[in-house]
Amino acid sequence: MHALSKHEGHHVVIDVADPVAMSSAATAVVGQVDAYLGQHSASGFLVRTVANTIFPQATYDRHGAPAFYDVYMRQVFPRLKRSSKDWGRYFERMIAFPGEDGPVNLLDDMVEKMKRNVAKDSTYRNIYELPIYNPLKDAKGSPRGGQCLSFMSFKLDKDHRLLLSAVYRNHYYTEKLLGNLIGLGRLMSFVAAEAGVRVGPLSVLSTHAEVDTAGGSRDELKALHAHCAALLADEATIAA
Repeated sequence: MHALSKHEGHHVVIDVADPVAMSSAATAVVGQVDAYLGQHSASGFLVRTVANTIFPQATYDRHGAPAFYDVYMRQVFPRLKRSSKDWGRYFERMIAFPGEDGPVNLLDDMVEKMKRNVAKDSTYRNIYELPIYNPLKDAKGSPRGGQCLSFMSFKLDKDHRLLLSAVYRNHYYTEKLLGNLIGLGRLMSFVAAEAGVRVGPLSVLSTHAEVDTAGGSRDELKALHAHCAALLADEATIAA
């Protein structure tokens, strides 16, 4: 989208065939993006920081499910929440969505529903929705700095592969995209493992997407893209 006006587009779709794969070249690309963000981004968010807003992998690895839900809300999230006006984090929205009788763990409810259906001979495959946007809270919030991931729809195909479609209202491709893809892949891996299915493809719809410079110059960003493309091309050549 470099050539588009203001480097932005609408209804941009990215499909990832294997959202949990991480080759040596992909790891090197993450390192290059982190170096760029560390040098230029004012937010201080590196790729792993963005990924952790969607799924706190280290907390899950250390405590397992369901214990890590409580650990996240009691120990991790209070350290992340910056003020009373902070909208929260995506994972917090998933496991403590405001309900009539208090916070609801929508993620756990969805996983348990999927487990029950997978165990049956006739599986309901298209009933697993996970909202992030909260109209009662977010419609009144600041127009800047709020949540961008709005909704996730999980599906099971006929081979019991887990599919995910994620909808973003706004997406900064340099500062957030790579971390978001990794975080969504980790979330899919968790859901698939808990439900006893395999991870399938990921689709991300950004209703507005921008190739931001994250504080650098446009030429520096193009150089980063060229270097990352070369790393991936070298790996592809070796594999062939």
